[in-house]
Amino acid sequence: MSLIAVLEWAVSCAVGDTIWETTVRLSGLLGALFLLLLFLLFVFLSVTSAREPDLYRSSSEKNFKDPKTGESAPFPSVTDRPSLYLSLIVPAYKEQDRLPVMMDETMAYLEKRQYQDSGFTYEVIIVNDGSTDNTSDVALGYVTKYGADKVRLLEFTHNRGKGGAVREGCLSCRGERVLMVDADGATKISDVERLEEALSKLAKDHTVPALVVGSRAHLQEQAVAERSFFRNILMYGFHLLVYVLCVRGVGDTQCGFKLFTRSAAATLFTSMHINRWAFDVEVLYIAQQLGMPVDEVAVNWKEIEGSKLVPVWSWLQMGRDILFIRLRYTFGIWRIGSNKPKQQ
Repeated sequence: MSLIAVLEWAVSCAVGDTIWETTVRLSGLLGALFLLLLFLLFVFLSVTSAREPDLYRSSSEKNFKDPKTGESAPFPSVTDRPSLYLSLIVPAYKEQDRLPVMMDETMAYLEKRQYQDSGFTYEVIIVNDGSTDNTSDVALGYVTKYGADKVRLLEFTHNRGKGGAVREGCLSCRGERVLMVDADGATKISDVERLEEALSKLAKDHTVPALVVGSRAHLQEQAVAERSFFRNILMYGFHLLVYVLCVRGVGDTQCGFKLFTRSAAATLFTSMHINRWAFDVEVLYIAQQLGMPVDEVAVNWKEIEGSKLVPVWSWLQMGRDILFIRLRYTFGIWRIGSNKPKQQ
């Protein structure tokens, strides 16, 4: 029976009925249609969604190369015991122009800090997300300059998205604390100390899951004044979706400057499914569902030209992904903690 026929039947049944009886019939019909739509949506999401996170890596992606010796060695696992203090994860896609500026500033800061404090140890993992430019050569230049113990290149065979790059970098790190940082250098690297201070208040050591989010929320008023009316509408719509469906209490979910304890990184990134721009929202959603302590700290940030984010299309994609994140977890298609790692 077609939808039109059902409606015609409902109208014919309502003839001669009281207003109350008609209301009851229509309510029942609308309820049935709603349940049907929910069922069809469940079927669609079940068919189109992988139930487990995509943690597969090819054999070449499991190793890093030391240009000085020409030899390759396997990346460690985030479930291993940490062997240094701080790991920086830098997702990079077609970043041959912006990466050098960011890396020069970052390495100068890290080297100075290590010189002043011999107990400070670090590594930088650059994840080349299937770039077709010279990003790989640029990254290898820093591996050669500073050594493979301090800088490593994780080379993807194909593009996976920023979320996939951050995940695989975090799962290959050695640090007690793990900093996700963008390749454009938009956030002042020394602000990591602000995040470290906040994280120390949430977690006594790396075995306690907790994270701190760098925030640009304090710059919101200026950003609104500089954006077009349409882009502001999209921005407010995005924030409303995030608040209603997934994450509350975090003013800036999208800043690419986040600090995790090793335990938090292991749990969150083995549970995360989203590979593209909305992965930050899923990570924070999982953290809040698990009751992980989350703090937000203001950071210095500046706009850098060359963003891969397409203003309208990317925001629409993120809006769709945020809706699907909530629906997939609500329907039980995705489950939090199904891949919970065992840490040493």
